[in-house]
Amino acid sequence: MANGAGRTRTTSEPRLHGEMLATSLLAFLKNCNAYGYQLSQQLSESGLPQSDSGTVYRALRQLESSGFVSSFWDTSDQGPARRMYSLTAAGELFLRTWIDALNRYQEVLTGALAGLETAAPEARATNEEDAP
Repeated sequence: MANGAGRTRTTSEPRLHGEMLATSLLAFLKNCNAYGYQLSQQLSESGLPQSDSGTVYRALRQLESSGFVSSFWDTSDQGPARRMYSLTAAGELFLRTWIDALNRYQEVLTGALAGLETAAPEARATNEEDAP
């Protein structure tokens, strides 16, 4: 499967999209307004799974139509006008709700993984006893 950069990726590589992408964009906008390009850069530098810039811009448009971000044209710099995005009160509420959900999800995963780690030595011991 090819991505936007012309590279081929395997299906095992995670992609940042959907609610996780939206939540990540809102989190970046919590501290300051940003351009779409800046947000794409922050995502790529953050260590999160890849997301192409087209996906980021589509997510920003969806967040704006949902009322979670607002945008305006910034004409203050030299060069062409650029769309600046900012977090709305509704976006901040959505972000807080998702952060709570992600914290609960992390607790569930941590508990499940701890259960697997304690079960793994027991399973190996049982398999070794059954071996001829």
